[in-house]
Amino acid sequence: MIININIDISEEAYIRLMSGKSVPGQMKKALATGVITFDDWKHKTKKQRAKDKLVHQLEMGWVKESPEKYKVFLSIYKKLGLPRILSIIDREMKEAKTSLLDKELIETI
Repeated sequence: MIININIDISEEAYIRLMSGKSVPGQMKKALATGVITFDDWKHKTKKQRAKDKLVHQLEMGWVKESPEKYKVFLSIYKKLGLPRILSIIDREMKEAKTSLLDKELIETI
């Protein structure tokens, strides 16, 4: 038994089907006319976020600049002990501050 069914489909969805790709969507039949239609879901493409620019590489981390923020990251081993960790944090923050000041001076000149 062979059944011929006509389905209304958009040209973009048809091209994707003929190239062997899947097309997510919804198939429905209009009650009044009896026509079967396929509505493909047109998903928005993801926007590419701008990559953060490295301002300065620290000994235990980095300082990066995004379009809206400056980011500072430090990674220190726990086994160094709290007093040494605190001194490392102070030293790295001081270096991060000077690198941001240097960057600002270079941009203004």
